[in-house]
Amino acid sequence: MARKSTARRGGAPTEGTAAPADAWGSGAAEGGGRSRRPRAGSGGRWWIWIGRAVLWAFILVVIFNGVWMPFRSGMAQPTEEEPAETDEVSFPQTSAAAFSLRFAEAYLNADQQQAQERAETLAEFLPEGRATSFNLTGGELVGENIEVLAVDVKDDNNAVVRLSADVNGNPMSLDVPVYADAAGTALVVSGQPALLAAPGKAELPESPGVQGDSDARDELEPILAGFFEAYAQTPEHLSRYLEPGAEVNALPADTVAFVDLHDVTVPAAASSGDDARQAQATVVWRLPGGDGENSAELNQSYLLTVVKDGTSWYVRDIQGAPNSFG
Repeated sequence: MARKSTARRGGAPTEGTAAPADAWGSGAAEGGGRSRRPRAGSGGRWWIWIGRAVLWAFILVVIFNGVWMPFRSGMAQPTEEEPAETDEVSFPQTSAAAFSLRFAEAYLNADQQQAQERAETLAEFLPEGRATSFNLTGGELVGENIEVLAVDVKDDNNAVVRLSADVNGNPMSLDVPVYADAAGTALVVSGQPALLAAPGKAELPESPGVQGDSDARDELEPILAGFFEAYAQTPEHLSRYLEPGAEVNALPADTVAFVDLHDVTVPAAASSGDDARQAQATVVWRLPGGDGENSAELNQSYLLTVVKDGTSWYVRDIQGAPNSFG
């Protein structure tokens, strides 16, 4: 038979009954009952929740990047790169120069006896029906020594070719306008040519003074004399005057003979370690076909790159000298 509980619902415990333990187990101490021990690790539970939050945040970032980034890339419009600007044009300069030269040979030579032949020739260079406008109404036109001077390109399709010529014995220039099609394979004279004066004679300015190296000049003069003699007459000895690795082609045999060397100028070294100089010298050549005092002589100026190796000088290069009158 079950025994009834002596505790009233909601009332105080009856005598002899243990009081319930509070949150800290104080009741157990008073009533003599067994105390409740807190669970191990319950004080660090909040670290677990922080770790879970970080993990879920990482997972969400991975999902977002895996879904949204490819979608955004598909929506992005491809950028069109603008072509780089350039000043280069594609006008066929070489073809236009040759075309204008052939035209000028027909245009600058005319007389009344061959008017028909000239018109037929000019028709090959001119637009249809324009050849008759180039007819010579009287007199005679003679063009000689015709050469191309320059091509002044206006755009991809147009240019003016300047030629030099002796017209009726007078030196002149002739400008010829030329049109090229889009492919650059067909050309036509696009207007009336223009006769112009030949280039005039320029005034040569005084050359700036150059500080010379007299010691280097004295050392170089006998070496350069031997070099020029080998350069013109004994090419088998030329290599002894050349810097190792330098290539200088000797003059053809029996072209000239070496006579003298003068006006040798050697600039001072630009720095203490600079062993290369550009020396200038005037050479007297004797032309073949004469004997002794009756032989013709020719003075010419040269610019030579010379290099000093220890105590010896060698020639690296030879070319014509600019402003040798200075």
